[in-house]
Amino acid sequence: MDETSYSMTARDYLRVIFRQKMVIAVCIVTMMAAVIIGLQLKTPIYEAKVKMLVSASKQVESPYYKEMMGGYRGSNPVLTQSEIVKSNSVLQLSVNALGLDKKPFDYEANFSSIIKKPLIYLYAQRMKRQLEKLPAEQASAARFQSALEELKSAVQVEPIRDTDMFTLSIRDYSPVGAAIMANVVSRAYVIFDLEQQLAELQLKYGEKHSIVMQMKDNIKKMANSLNGEPLSGVEAIGPASVKIIEQASVPLVPIGLPKTLVLILSLAMSMFLAVMLAFTFEYLDQTFKSPGDIERYLNIPFLGFAPRKKTNESSVIQPSNDSSAYSRAFHQLSDQMFIIMKHKGIKTIMLTSAQKGEGVTTTIANLGLYLAHVAKYKVLLIDANLRYPQLHELFKIKNEKGLGNILEDKNTFDNSVEHVSAYLSILPAGKTNFNPITLLDSQKMDEIFKVAKEQYKVILVDSPALLDHSDALFISSYTDAACPVVSEGKTRRQIVEMSLEQLHKKKSNVIGAVLNNRTFSIPKAIYERL
Repeated sequence: MDETSYSMTARDYLRVIFRQKMVIAVCIVTMMAAVIIGLQLKTPIYEAKVKMLVSASKQVESPYYKEMMGGYRGSNPVLTQSEIVKSNSVLQLSVNALGLDKKPFDYEANFSSIIKKPLIYLYAQRMKRQLEKLPAEQASAARFQSALEELKSAVQVEPIRDTDMFTLSIRDYSPVGAAIMANVVSRAYVIFDLEQQLAELQLKYGEKHSIVMQMKDNIKKMANSLNGEPLSGVEAIGPASVKIIEQASVPLVPIGLPKTLVLILSLAMSMFLAVMLAFTFEYLDQTFKSPGDIERYLNIPFLGFAPRKKTNESSVIQPSNDSSAYSRAFHQLSDQMFIIMKHKGIKTIMLTSAQKGEGVTTTIANLGLYLAHVAKYKVLLIDANLRYPQLHELFKIKNEKGLGNILEDKNTFDNSVEHVSAYLSILPAGKTNFNPITLLDSQKMDEIFKVAKEQYKVILVDSPALLDHSDALFISSYTDAACPVVSEGKTRRQIVEMSLEQLHKKKSNVIGAVLNNRTFSIPKAIYERL
């Protein structure tokens, strides 16, 4: 089959998902756990906003100050004033009014989750230890400066487009605290503006002028409101050139996406990434995973499969009374194998594999049992794996005499064959001290196969792995066909292709391949509906 012409079906996609279900599950669980922990470590933050107007009409005019305000027109008075809001002069007044330098280091713990509290307490203890090392005055100055910087980072100023207004916003863990801080900072800004006017008026009129006295009174009234409590509309507007248009109210919900929405989006994203990861793992896995892979990559027919046996299941089936899926698979495989043998006039088949441990011996044993006991054909199983014989162990027979002894002229064919039943016989590997290559590449080997063909209708030969030794290449010259056994998820495709190339070079008749240890990832109820 041309690999480029292959198109995946719905079953192929589902097979990947179900085969990599552990990868998908671990990925989703890990990502969701990380998101949940992240949400727990993130303390909700509330944002309160105050709307302010710049260059509004003042209750008391100062020509000099008016000229100064007019000078802003060369740039942007809103941007200029918004920067003044974040100046130390305004924020220092706010820190003093709010007592932020006295705020405990573990303030956030009052609003955080149980998971984050220990981290906050550790941070608070570390800060306390650092301050204890400093003199009292330095410690107090350090705390004040820290509170000032923290407030500065919490203040955000955003001009309102096409207006002379801007929005002053403050963020805090407490919704009430955010509203109080926003009101205090905005009023501290108004006080700063009034103080600038007062300085100009003092230069112009002196300390005892009624206008100066009135301005001082306005500053005092505004200073008394630095507790953050709501003011009446008139009081909030005040006489300054910058005016509070809209005071801060207590925010009802924290900023950012709701946790429920974050979890839903995270779940969707984690599922998408998990599936992508599953397909990546599947792509990187170069082993055989389905019957379609046999025809797609090896370009030979798929003959059948043997499912992965259960832990308590015997490697050798009982054809007469075994109705398991393992047994049914070998029944179908033996029927398919014999149809091909009959159609192509094949009598002897060598079963081999690319690497050791792919289940060649158990495949031969079970095929022989079915062909002998169900189909009633005279079957001979030959263990030609003289290096690592195993066939005798499956049938619990001795290995004192066998193929190796015949090749050394120490025994005869008839005397070496073990008759398991009326239809099934086994020629064990026997024992030999010679190099198997020299024995297999001999005239005696050819004579053994000629005798076997006269006495048996089906002959199945167990051979060593192709890439471990060259034995299988010599054995293939005596058999009518060769059939590789491929274990699902074990050997890489490139290795199997390379081993089969050796058989093709020897002009062996490769009739197809058997997929061993096959697993069914897709549940039966879903598989049957696709």
